Amino acid sequence: MRIDWTPLKAELALWRRADLELPVWWRDDDAVAATPALERLTALAKDVNIPVHLAVIPHFAEASLSAVIASETTLIPVVHGWQHVSHAPEGQKNAEFGQLRKEAEAELRQAIAQLNEEFGSRLLSLFVPPWNRIEPRLLPVLAELGYAGVSTYGPREVSFDAPAIVQVNTHIDPIYWRGHRGLVPPEKLLADIVGTLRDRREGRTDVAEPLGLLTHHLVHTDDVWDFSRDVMRVLLDGGATPADLRALLYAGRSPNN
Repeated sequence: MRIDWTPLKAELALWRRADLELPVWWRDDDAVAATPALERLTALAKDVNIPVHLAVIPHFAEASLSAVIASETTLIPVVHGWQHVSHAPEGQKNAEFGQLRKEAEAELRQAIAQLNEEFGSRLLSLFVPPWNRIEPRLLPVLAELGYAGVSTYGPREVSFDAPAIVQVNTHIDPIYWRGHRGLVPPEKLLADIVGTLRDRREGRTDVAEPLGLLTHHLVHTDDVWDFSRDVMRVLLDGGATPADLRALLYAGRSPNN
C-alpha cells in the first residue's frame, strides 16, 4: 500500500522550524505469551530502533513471555489490567477498572506484584487499563500500590488529578476496530496525526506529552504492520526522538517507591 506522507512531513518541518521537541513512544497491548506475532513485533522495533512497551495481562502471562522479555531489551513490560475482563454495567462501554469495585484494589496489587516477580527491574510500573478506561478515583490507589504512571488514549489534560501518577497516553491507533479491523484509511490516519501535532504546536493540548503509537500485535494485518513501521520511520526521520519513559515516570523517586 502506497501512502502519501507529505502532510505529516510538512507538519514535522514546522515543529523543527519552531525548535519544538517531539518525544515518541510505542505501546503494544494484550501480550500473554511468546508467539510468531510477538517475534515479528520485536524484529520491527529493532528495525526502526525504538523500544516497544509491551502491555502484559498479568493473570494470563505465560512463562514463554518472560523468557522472551528476558532476552529482548527492546521489549519493556508494563501492566495491562489484571484479567482484561470487562466489569462495566450493562449499556456502558467495556472497562475492567472503569468503576469502583471492592475487588479492584486487590487486583491492582496482585497485578503489579506478579509482574514484579516475573520481570524484576525490567518492569516499568506503568498501568494500562484495558479498553483505555479507568475510574479517576482509582488513581491515588495506583500511587499507593507503587505504580508510577497510567496510560490511556488521546491527549492528556495539562493538569492531572493525581500528582504522584504520570499520565502518558497513546494517540495513534492504526486498527479500524469498528469496521473490518484492518488498517484505518491512511488519509484519515494521517489527518488525525497531523491534527494532533498541530493542536500541540498551537497550544491547544499539552506539547510536552510524548506522542504514542498504540498497536495490538496479535491481530495485525500486513497493512497494519507496514503502517506501524513506516509511521515510526517518518516521525524519527522528521526529528522526533524516542521517549525515555523510565526517566519520565521515575524522575525524583526510586523505581521501587
